[in-house]
Amino acid sequence: MRKESLEIGVGLFLVTGFLAFAYLSTQFGEFSLLSSGKYYTVQAEFENITGLKKGANISMAGVYIGKVSGIALNSDDLALVSLDVQKGLHISDDAIASVKTQGIIGDKFIKISQGGSEEYLQPGDFMSETESALDLEEMISQFIFGKV
Repeated sequence: MRKESLEIGVGLFLVTGFLAFAYLSTQFGEFSLLSSGKYYTVQAEFENITGLKKGANISMAGVYIGKVSGIALNSDDLALVSLDVQKGLHISDDAIASVKTQGIIGDKFIKISQGGSEEYLQPGDFMSETESALDLEEMISQFIFGKV
């Protein structure tokens, strides 16, 4: 009797641990089936996105509003970035998307600055105004070799 209750207790402990792990994985991970209804996607083209990665944060006025869901090279040899933005958030069609760095050597993220237009981007639209990443290595080499 004692052996059976010990086995049941261990089994329940393992099942509870597995369920907790599965829940935390879906909440903190990039599990798209559960979060697909919370975001809509817009596209932006950049000349240079050095250091930007899939999953990078998107912020507006310093507040997290979404994440980068995809990065590809388009037919014009520009970086095509897919931005998943929280539903219910309205981004004006003249907003500016910029690649920024958190801190001096931190991760890259997308900063969106609202424009003055009263028209808003719809899912699948393109952001026409973008600012590429600042390439610090290129700037230093231009300064060193006198091309500034």
